[in-house]
Amino acid sequence: MDKIESVAQRIRAIRHACHFGRVSTIENALVTVEGLSAHAALGDRVALGEAEGGQLCGEIVALRCSAAVVLPEGSAEGLAIGAQSELLSAPYLAPCDAWLGRVIDPLGRPLDGRSLVQGRLRRGFRCPPPLAASRNRLGDRLDTGLAVFDTLLPLVRGQRLGLFAGSGVGKSTLLSALARGVTADVVVIALIGERGRELREFVEDVLGPEGLARSVIVAATSDQSPLMRRRCAWAAMTVAEHFRDQGLQVLFLADSITRFAEAHREIALAAGESPSYRGFPPSVSQLIMSLAERSGPGPEGFGDITAIFSVLVAGSDMEEPVADILRGVLDGHVVLDRAIAERGRFPAIDVLRSVSRSLPRAASEAENALISRARAALGIYADSELMIRAGLYATGSDPRLDEAVRIYPALDAFFSRESTGAVQAFDMLAEALGDQSARHR
Repeated sequence: MDKIESVAQRIRAIRHACHFGRVSTIENALVTVEGLSAHAALGDRVALGEAEGGQLCGEIVALRCSAAVVLPEGSAEGLAIGAQSELLSAPYLAPCDAWLGRVIDPLGRPLDGRSLVQGRLRRGFRCPPPLAASRNRLGDRLDTGLAVFDTLLPLVRGQRLGLFAGSGVGKSTLLSALARGVTADVVVIALIGERGRELREFVEDVLGPEGLARSVIVAATSDQSPLMRRRCAWAAMTVAEHFRDQGLQVLFLADSITRFAEAHREIALAAGESPSYRGFPPSVSQLIMSLAERSGPGPEGFGDITAIFSVLVAGSDMEEPVADILRGVLDGHVVLDRAIAERGRFPAIDVLRSVSRSLPRAASEAENALISRARAALGIYADSELMIRAGLYATGSDPRLDEAVRIYPALDAFFSRESTGAVQAFDMLAEALGDQSARHR
């Protein structure tokens, strides 16, 4: 049956006509092709001809009356003026259920050495989000396997959460833990601009066979062209939408949106757009927001895409462009702090700077009371931390600070603990706060 379907897919992919042009200019990483502009559209792919690495393809980033401007997907070394170029269709994906457990590239090609069955329905890379008026509300709380997320920073079905961190603070490790622990039918992971050596380690050691069985990984490594890195996020979201439309609950993880935006910046600058937004082109705002809007609650009768987007923030600067744009369209954000990581507590979440907008609805009255107590104690301790560490605070001068100092070690340890669900996690939080009466509600 698979062989018959494979033949049918090839027949459906046959084009009725082919259009050819010639390379007329190669300049500043762009290739101009004459003879295609009457048939081409912005975003179409073009087979440019033979280069040093073999067949070279690219994407049309600008159109003129007599020529198409193409950004190559690889090095143009060896490409010559007059080379015959063929217009291909706009890139698309055809996901199917057989993609579960597979690792693919942004064009839907397998990266794990096995053949890949294509689905019947072709989907574009930039599908519109569901109509706002027809979308479901945020759903029930999801178990995550991590006590801090099951209590103070709850994740609910259809929520969009941002993970903001500098390099080397444990961002990828935290995403891996969420990929294994969050309750979901399907996990779709976009690895955008990651180091190539990390892909196999992530698949085999981090996810493992059980985690991979319910996952689809879309990967574009750091050495690939900005076109492939930008498509990676779109491709992964397209795969997530396929499973959402079947009524499934999808967990979407993107690492990272910063590299997605940087890839777009390279493409936009090559196409002539000015870098007017602190080094980024103006179109980056719409790019990030449109990707985020495709996730979230699905329409009535469909599933939801619960999304976690990671953002690289240099020096924990939450006002840098990508973080600032994304934070405005999310339902919460989690900040990882280097100072916390350096003292050995993982995940290195700065709870006071992190928030989940699913609260207070996602928790009961008693649970919200515990959360408020924990946050209040953390805030009181943080206000006087320098004085405490310097030995300038005298016990007994402030009962509330005395209490915060007493429970802080247990509370700090609580943020590193794993849990089997919200009930156990809130029991552990009550224990850390020294409130035995709140346990076993």
